[in-house]
Amino acid sequence: MPIERRPLREQIKDEILDRLGRGEFDPDQPINETVLATDLGVSRTPLREALIGLEREGIIVSERGRGFRFAPMSAQEFRDLTTIVAHMESLALEVSEPEYLISIAPRLLEEARAFSAPEAEYAVLERYDDAWHDLLLSGCPNERLMDLITSLKLTMRRYERVIIGDQQVLERSAEEHERIAECVQAGDIDGAVAALKVNWNSGMERILERLDD
Repeated sequence: MPIERRPLREQIKDEILDRLGRGEFDPDQPINETVLATDLGVSRTPLREALIGLEREGIIVSERGRGFRFAPMSAQEFRDLTTIVAHMESLALEVSEPEYLISIAPRLLEEARAFSAPEAEYAVLERYDDAWHDLLLSGCPNERLMDLITSLKLTMRRYERVIIGDQQVLERSAEEHERIAECVQAGDIDGAVAALKVNWNSGMERILERLDD
């Protein structure tokens, strides 16, 4: 794991979240601190600090005398996460400079129309969706807000990967991103925010249908 100029516990935390998002850990899986520390190439002290931080965020849970384990999954938690991310992304859009948003609107619209398939493999959809939303929010000046959004999205990935799997085809509304881009292009940020929330809510419902199955 490459070392960066920031607290090691934060680097470890991000690495665990990345692996969680890639589906390398199962829900309710116990965490062997010795094995994980060796795998990451770190000592147990910063690893434990990272695990305590993840526990505060609800990513993992601890049991007296039994150590840490990844939190079990539930439909309600996924709803909660999606609601939080939708509101955070809406806030990031609201605090972005309107002139900048208008300047990237043609590209947002072009990319939305280029990927207009009504369904796609999850792995493909994930890459496109992440890149499109990153572009939409690229003018947000609040770095801390963007860090929180990224962290929560990684947490959501464990649901999506467990429920769906990379190769499964997932239905999508190809018009939702177009609607957001059209509002941005027209300078209607309130409309873009409303359309963004619709996009998150409809995506959530499509995934929860798989969870119910």
